[in-house]
Amino acid sequence: MPTTDTYGQGVQIASLTDAPNAETLAQNLAAMVSRSNMRFASAAARNAAITSPVAGMVAFLTAEKLFTGYDGTAWVVLAAGTSAWTTIPLASGFSHNGNDNGSAQYRVVNLFGEMTVMLQGGIDITYSGSPAVISNGGVITSSPLPPAARPGSRRTVPASCSAVTSDSLTLKLDAQSDGHLRIVGTTASNATERITPPWISLAGLFYSL
Repeated sequence: MPTTDTYGQGVQIASLTDAPNAETLAQNLAAMVSRSNMRFASAAARNAAITSPVAGMVAFLTAEKLFTGYDGTAWVVLAAGTSAWTTIPLASGFSHNGNDNGSAQYRVVNLFGEMTVMLQGGIDITYSGSPAVISNGGVITSSPLPPAARPGSRRTVPASCSAVTSDSLTLKLDAQSDGHLRIVGTTASNATERITPPWISLAGLFYSL
């Protein structure tokens, strides 16, 4: 009579007293696949292959570079693979290495099971007119970030800035769903307050996807 494995995973093990059966042996070995770390080309390939997932299944997605697990309700991200820093393309009126913080860059990481964009670096800002107005309406990106780094809706995070020519030490950074990043809170064309910092820091900023 077959028994199950000593790890409590429900894998059937034939007994020495059982009649030899190569098909049963192969099926028992194949049962271990759903309990191992399965690998698929993408989430779509995983979903097509596993139409009735069971809680505890784990699968790696090659295209997305994600380890995912089924929690009984949905596939969730368990961990993300290596994500290299990518330099943000800047629009005219903005330049890298603001306040010697290095180039403005981003990367997608897994933060507490949620895919998140991490930022670093600094941006120098130029203004024009009187009162001074920020370039490009505050949009710092010359081209949008790729779909994998775009939030489903606008994400607003506080970003530290220079106190020089500014009565505020922070501005807002909007990560827009179209992939563009925008600085918000500088002096408007019809305003009299002094908020025109020469640089803004992206160090330590995160926004969820």
